[in-house]
Amino acid sequence: MRRRTGQKLLRFDRQLGARWVAGTDEAGRGSLAGPLVVAGVLLDYDCLRDHKVRPLGLLNDSKQCTADERDELFHGVLGCAERVEVRVVSHGTIDRNGLHRSNLAAMRSILWSLFPPAQACLVDGFKLGPTAPPHRAVVDGDEKSAAIAAASIVAKVTRDRLMRRMDALFPHYGFSSHVGYITPGHSRAVRERGPSQIHRRSFQALCYLSEEEAAAVRAARLEAVPAPA
Repeated sequence: MRRRTGQKLLRFDRQLGARWVAGTDEAGRGSLAGPLVVAGVLLDYDCLRDHKVRPLGLLNDSKQCTADERDELFHGVLGCAERVEVRVVSHGTIDRNGLHRSNLAAMRSILWSLFPPAQACLVDGFKLGPTAPPHRAVVDGDEKSAAIAAASIVAKVTRDRLMRRMDALFPHYGFSSHVGYITPGHSRAVRERGPSQIHRRSFQALCYLSEEEAAAVRAARLEAVPAPA
C-alpha cells in the first residue's frame, strides 16, 4: 500500500506561512547523454484544500517512485499547480558552460519567470547566487517540500520522455531503458560505437576510453590509493 507521503511535504510548505510557494529541481545531472531538464512549480496554498489537493496526497521525491507512479503524479501536479515552468538545457550548452553553471542559470530563469511571484522560493540543495530571487536552499528538499518534490516529478518525467524519443534517433545506445545514465550496456555501446551526437563530451567517463585506456586509468587509481597503515 502506498503511503500518503504528500501530507508531510505539504505541511512543510504550509508552515512557511506563504500563499505562493515555488520549488525547483532538476533531472539528468548525473547523465552521460542528453539534456539537463530543470522544472519549477508554483503552488497556491490558499486554493490547495479539500478535493483540489487530493492528487498530491501521494507526492514523493521522484527517485522514490516507480515510472507509473511518476506519470500519475505528473498529471496530478499539472492539475494542482498554479504554474509550471520547464527549461531543457542541451548537452551542447552543458559542454560549453559547465553542468553546475547551466543548472543554476536555468533555476534562476525559472524562478524569475513564475507569476504571480512566489512569496517563498525553495531550491533543492544549494543557493543560486545573488542574481536569483530571494530563495531558500533545502538540503534533500525533494524529500521535504511539496513544491520541490512536484518540480522533481515534472523534471524527471519530462526528461525520461525526451530520452525515450532519442532512442528512435540513436537506437544502438539503449536510451529507452537507461535514459542516458551510465550502465554496463551503455558504456559498452559507447566504447564500441563512440559517443552519439547527444553525448556530453565534458563528462569524464571511462566508457569514452578504449578498454586498454580504461584499464590503465583504473590501475593508476589503484596505485594512488595509500596502503593501509
